[in-house]
Amino acid sequence: MAKFSFIRWLRLSLVVSFSCLLLAGCGVNPSTVKTLRVATEPAFPPFEFQGKGGELQGFSIDLMNAIASSTNFKVDFQSLPFDGIIPALQGKTVDAAISSITITEERAKTISFSRPYFKAGLAIAIRTDNQNITGFDSLKNKKIAVQIGTTGAAKAKSIPGVQIRSFDSAPLALQELLNGNVDAVINDAPVTLYAINTGNLQGIKVVQQLLTEEFYGIATAKDTPNLALINDGLDRVLENGTYSQIYQKWFKAEPPSLPVKSPFENQTSAGAPQIFTSIGVILQAFPTLLQGVLVTLQLTILSVVFGLIGGSLIGIVRLSRIAPVRWVARAYVDFFRGTPLLVQIFMIYFGLPAILQELGFTFTFDRLVAGVIALSLNSAAYIAEVVRAGIQSIETGQAEAAQSLGLSSVQTMIYVIFPQAFRRMIPPLGNEFISLLKDTSLVSVIGFEELVRKGQLIVADNYRAFEVYAGVAVVYLCLTLLSSQAFSRLEVWMNPVKRQRKYNT
Repeated sequence: MAKFSFIRWLRLSLVVSFSCLLLAGCGVNPSTVKTLRVATEPAFPPFEFQGKGGELQGFSIDLMNAIASSTNFKVDFQSLPFDGIIPALQGKTVDAAISSITITEERAKTISFSRPYFKAGLAIAIRTDNQNITGFDSLKNKKIAVQIGTTGAAKAKSIPGVQIRSFDSAPLALQELLNGNVDAVINDAPVTLYAINTGNLQGIKVVQQLLTEEFYGIATAKDTPNLALINDGLDRVLENGTYSQIYQKWFKAEPPSLPVKSPFENQTSAGAPQIFTSIGVILQAFPTLLQGVLVTLQLTILSVVFGLIGGSLIGIVRLSRIAPVRWVARAYVDFFRGTPLLVQIFMIYFGLPAILQELGFTFTFDRLVAGVIALSLNSAAYIAEVVRAGIQSIETGQAEAAQSLGLSSVQTMIYVIFPQAFRRMIPPLGNEFISLLKDTSLVSVIGFEELVRKGQLIVADNYRAFEVYAGVAVVYLCLTLLSSQAFSRLEVWMNPVKRQRKYNT
């Protein structure tokens, strides 16, 4: 009996042990597959863009997936703006980046690059009816659109007397050219040619290709093992013919030969201790940031003035007894409050000129005018509700008393209702002013160099995102605190009771 029990116990132990080994084996295999977070900006066809279904497509996307398959790791693509990719790598919020990033000596001091995976160069794009620009030397004293943080932007700075407009993506820079607001665009040649050849850009031609010989590389943070893994995969796809297949798929040609190593390997950025370097970066950035402050204040003040005028009229109309008029005012408020300000800026600056030109009208927008119009229209919608609420907060007896004295409805509003309502509107109007002050940063998308855009341009040169944006935040904080104090004093001055108390104390 004891022998039987021992054998049964032994068999049970073997079964349990074998089962545990199977479970452990099943649990270990998935964890051995590494996942890399790879940043890309999907607005650079044919390298990186979104397809009709929203999925990522392009030469770079196919190449990265092939590299991942050859070295047994997974890719988690993360969409980032181009000028935010290098800061993301520095902060290690992503593991790598493939976004047609040109390998340069300055960038190689901050991040590491794989061996080159594409040979490219810059091209000059102009409108087809432009006969004055024939090459790089013809760009002197011209208006040039570029994508922020690119080698095209750096090349444009070397042109004497040039006026540069920086945009967040290449399509926006090319749209600026289509609308006739700039004379030329300096951009990567493959991207511009692809847009022209696919018919997406009508009325644009390339006059000079490959101003420079450049190479794209896959970027990683400094001293990371991911670089060796990516280089190993890139070597494999180049050797087994996968790279050639992907190249022919997108460019219908045989790929050129590529260097085995990055042109700027083992670059370092030595200098003072980090704390002193950070302070120096902030101090160097402040004069440029203060130039942006003047533009920000200009936008804010103009937009508030026009917004206050328009919002007051719309707020009064919202109280009209004529139903159709009241409905139109309500529709205006609902539209501008219900849609993002960024979309409204795009519609006004890029959309309206494009539509009018398709109808045969020659029309362009000055950036300041477009920015003020967009901000004013948006602000007027919010101010209208403040005005409406302020007027409705006044007791009806005030209007009845004024009319009993013989004042008309218009006189009652001007001399009795509105002055009292305005005192009550000051706090919410102060909030709207501060919100508008910060919303001016959105105008940077149309190349307007206000405070935030100035900061972005500095980061594009020195890649010190934290220090520069910290300086931008401090400047905004100072502006909002000063604005709050100004509106607090205005509120006291407009209120006789509070003003008397202040004088008595």
